[in-house]
Amino acid sequence: MSSDYTDSYDDVSVFVLSDDREQELLDKQTECTFMWTTKAHEPVGVIMNFVFTEGAFWVTCTRRRKRVPAVEARPRVALAISSRGTDIGISQAVTYKGTAKVTEDEATAAWFYPALAAKVRPGDPAAQAAFAAHLSTPGRVVIRIDPDTRIGFDSDAMFKNSPAGPSTTQV
Repeated sequence: MSSDYTDSYDDVSVFVLSDDREQELLDKQTECTFMWTTKAHEPVGVIMNFVFTEGAFWVTCTRRRKRVPAVEARPRVALAISSRGTDIGISQAVTYKGTAKVTEDEATAAWFYPALAAKVRPGDPAAQAAFAAHLSTPGRVVIRIDPDTRIGFDSDAMFKNSPAGPSTTQV
């Protein structure tokens, strides 16, 4: 067994997700869990597609979704992103806490809808154009999340040289 093998997983904070692996995760993953609180201060979350650019996360939904007035009233939110469903490896994950702002301006929609479409429909310009057009509807908002806290985890680091690790990389 290698000297860097860890036989206890009581403190997983030592298995930090490196900046390079975090960037790969943000580039390859299309979905996040977006979390906020209700009027009753109950936590809730949904899976949403996202774009990460210039240090901020961007998601979209229609104004009629309950998350919109909730975020406007209580802008502290969280996002969780996992590598599951990508070709990255068995499990990298990162959670962010931050402040959200609901936007409805045409300039944001004009760059965001094509950017989101390109991320979720890569390599298919016709599908990208159709998806962006599908998003461009009355009552749709874009939510910007500026993260200020990050918790990253890399299970590849945790299972390095471990007999409990997978024999092959799983997707």
